[in-house]
Amino acid sequence: MADISKPLSFVFLKQLVICLLLCYTNSSIAQSVLHLDSVEKDSTKLHPNYKLLRGIFAAQSALYVGSVYGLSKTWYKTKLTHFSMKDDTREWLQMDKMGHVYTSYQIARHTAALYQKTGISKKQMLVYGAISGIIFQTPIEILDGFSPDYGFSPGDMIGNIAGSVLYLSQVALWDEVRIQPKFSFHYTSLSKVRPELLGSNHYESWLKDYNGQTYWLSASPRSFFKGSNWPAWLCFSVGYGIHNMVSAEKGKSIEMGYRPYRQYYLSLDIDLTKIKSRSKFVRTIGFLANSLKIPSPALQFSSKGIDFKPLYF
Repeated sequence: MADISKPLSFVFLKQLVICLLLCYTNSSIAQSVLHLDSVEKDSTKLHPNYKLLRGIFAAQSALYVGSVYGLSKTWYKTKLTHFSMKDDTREWLQMDKMGHVYTSYQIARHTAALYQKTGISKKQMLVYGAISGIIFQTPIEILDGFSPDYGFSPGDMIGNIAGSVLYLSQVALWDEVRIQPKFSFHYTSLSKVRPELLGSNHYESWLKDYNGQTYWLSASPRSFFKGSNWPAWLCFSVGYGIHNMVSAEKGKSIEMGYRPYRQYYLSLDIDLTKIKSRSKFVRTIGFLANSLKIPSPALQFSSKGIDFKPLYF
């Protein structure tokens, strides 16, 4: 049977674009975005803007239905059949599951920030954000379940829930986001080995080649030690990646002459939301771009040993 890969990086990219569109549903939101990674403690004192709230609900519903319909017509080219399940937790050394956690977190983060501007309570904001992170992912899993090529993945759903919980628990516990999932990518030569699976050009490789993807968790020591002199914007970041995976299954990659292995990284990062600026536009861009890891020097740890990367993407 052909080696079928579901490029979840494409899925999370699509969903992240939807989130950004939601953030700009009402132009006044983008004009008034402040420090969105911090929860306004007095938000419960504000009277909700029900007109804006209804507008956001309407926009979300339209984009939600439209994205599901478009995905069912374009991505799933084979006819959907009966519902089935597939345990794919061993595929891609779990890199695709990291993508699910990341995507769900970003959807929750963006949606919660959007609802924050309506003046609803902190609890409502968190709930709406967390639910959105799961709801926007679930139709993809259901469509996978009815697709003869994929099947419903319990591991994917666990990743979806974990991403939303990661956002919800931090804000509920600390009243702010201290640990931020981020993403980076670099091109690899492995896509030339199997271009139909890992991408036939740079654009496709960015979406499909898991070997070039790295998922990070970034945090500033200042967030945990408030009295320290450490810059609030300067973060330590730990990352996870893989290499030599030319098939979704490790065994098949070995059969093709490659030895897949995991990679772990330690690097520095910048929290763009902590850089002070009087410009609301700059703060908005910082909030949106903070989902990406800033290229910087990194230490790589793997079964091959320790390697220093002067500038790692």
